[in-house]
Amino acid sequence: MALRHAVLVALLDEELSGYQLAKSFDMGVANFWHALPQQLYTELAKLEKEGLVAGREVVQDTRPNKRVFKVTEAGLAELERFAASVNKPSIIRDDLAVKVQASDHVDVDEVIAQLMERATFADAKIELFSRLLRQMRGDRSEEEFLRHGERIGPYLTCLRGLAFERGNRDWCHRSAAILRERRAAHAQR
Repeated sequence: MALRHAVLVALLDEELSGYQLAKSFDMGVANFWHALPQQLYTELAKLEKEGLVAGREVVQDTRPNKRVFKVTEAGLAELERFAASVNKPSIIRDDLAVKVQASDHVDVDEVIAQLMERATFADAKIELFSRLLRQMRGDRSEEEFLRHGERIGPYLTCLRGLAFERGNRDWCHRSAAILRERRAAHAQR
């Protein structure tokens, strides 16, 4: 997947400025694709040049004017092509996993501290995803929303983000507990 597809997906529901796109990315798309704001602005310019998004100037009275973007028919066709393409399997690239792999040879206290820091981050993301899911569902049950909701794609990707962060949190807590137990056992020898 390229950043272009993530940007197109983020623009499916409404016109957004570059700033709004960056905020939208942080709240939704970021659970499966990370990009810095400057990367988003660069990608918007490329997409507009290729005719996949259309930009227009919005005149504002009390603020500087802004450009907003929306997906064009060509952009929708590109998403259709992308959706039909073969997926590559996901891979894990995680610095913390490398540190845990080395935990028999490095300062385990530092590794444990980083595991707990990651678990805390995961807890915050879990709360965010849970809140977003409740917000998307409104007063409907999850089952009812998934059966009758207008747009379930964002909901399903949010569920994936929730499962991912729960897995991260659980792995961090378990790994830290095991490393603590081993450290204590080695200290008693």
